[in-house]
Amino acid sequence: MALYLKAAEILEKAERKRGALKTLVYESKFKNVKQLFALVCETQKFSSILQEIIESTKLLKHTKLKMHIAKVLAYDLLMGQGVKCGGSWKATMMKHRPRLQAELARMKVKRKVSRNEDLLPASAQQSAKYQLPRYVRVNTLKTTVEDVVDYFKRDGFSYLGQALRLDDLSMKDKNFVGDLHLPELLAFSPKTDFHDHFLYKAGHIILQDKASCLPAYLLNPPPGSHVIDACAAPGNKTSHLAAKMKNKGRLFAFDLDAKRLATMSTLLLRAGVMCQQLANQDFLKVDPDSPQYKDVEYILLDPSCSGSGMVCLRDNTPADLEKDQDRLASLASFQLRCLNHGLRFPHLKRLVYSTCSIHCQENEEVITACLQQNPSFRLVPLLPQWPERGLEPLSQCLRASITNTRTHGFFVALLEKCSEVGSAMQNPVVQKSEMEATLPALPATEKRPAPSEKESNSSDTEERPTPPVQVDSASSKKRRKRKKKKAAAALE
Repeated sequence: MALYLKAAEILEKAERKRGALKTLVYESKFKNVKQLFALVCETQKFSSILQEIIESTKLLKHTKLKMHIAKVLAYDLLMGQGVKCGGSWKATMMKHRPRLQAELARMKVKRKVSRNEDLLPASAQQSAKYQLPRYVRVNTLKTTVEDVVDYFKRDGFSYLGQALRLDDLSMKDKNFVGDLHLPELLAFSPKTDFHDHFLYKAGHIILQDKASCLPAYLLNPPPGSHVIDACAAPGNKTSHLAAKMKNKGRLFAFDLDAKRLATMSTLLLRAGVMCQQLANQDFLKVDPDSPQYKDVEYILLDPSCSGSGMVCLRDNTPADLEKDQDRLASLASFQLRCLNHGLRFPHLKRLVYSTCSIHCQENEEVITACLQQNPSFRLVPLLPQWPERGLEPLSQCLRASITNTRTHGFFVALLEKCSEVGSAMQNPVVQKSEMEATLPALPATEKRPAPSEKESNSSDTEERPTPPVQVDSASSKKRRKRKKKKAAAALE
């Protein structure tokens, strides 16, 4: 019974974005962690199928079970090795087994398939085809990439060098590579487990999907800066920001969930983060004009979203998406409010907006509405070598997906205050250092705002030699003639 209770609890937490499945399983401290992990993963994979069966048979109404516990019990009964617990739960499931099995058989006949796996949505089958690498972010607050690579080599892993293309991230056995986009990221084979590894327990490495590393990497706040992580828990992005800041400056982290914030505090302590200031507070209620935040120049905003980009949660059918339109509209409204609020901080230079959603409604549409309401901000083009862009016309943004980037589904946009761009343009040295430090891979063809008439004239002067002005030469001759006549008159 404990196995099913814990599995149901983890599935519910995962759906609420309280952490990755594997991390939640290992942090549960369940005695048989491998058994729990297998049950959670398989139940999650067949989640939409199980829910359809449960709803069609009205199992919840007949049994008074909650959805998540019903899913794990139904999985083991129909697709696993049978219900492993005794007592009332087993008796209940055995009583309803004929109806549940009949509904599963009906679904297979209707969809003209014979295997349970063939019932999975196309996205779930695609996920099985393209297994994600196990990404490891090196925590540069405690160590270096070189030292971690050496440690893994001594630990029996084979380092194959820096990845040069996406296919190089497909690892097998104990091979690993350096990521081709993010220098502090390493990629291992999908089933590599580091939860019991010394480097993980000591906080030298962070287990974090590559797409989730993009926001802090692209915002790249310099050491000594004041930064806000608006919706911070569970804290991986917060620790990444602290690493970029080299623990120097102030990092304000907000989250409404007190339990998540407590877990986050433990994670940050293990990671060696010391510049943080955690607050159990709604970011929307933070006063941008408060003296406490007068020096905030960088904000990372990763608000609540549908989670549709998470591979383990991507089980929606077109019918599900249609039913979710109201929820998506509500989320998009909340995300836009957060975005507009973040842009109100008076000394803000840059804000990165990200979601783990694949829906345009939560991504490009939110950014478009925000730019219309905040004309003093513009989009910054990101990573020209990144293979998947934002939907047109917002190609400056990044999208991520399991097929195109070997990551979870993700969206990232970087907004920059136009006045900051203008002042940087007036000082080419400042512009170059700031842009290169913040975005190491901006495209060379990035468009700049049209220069003023004064700047255009000075630019033209520098690019080509100034021709002699004939009017000035003629006037000089006339002046010389007048001087000669005056001198002759004086002599007379």
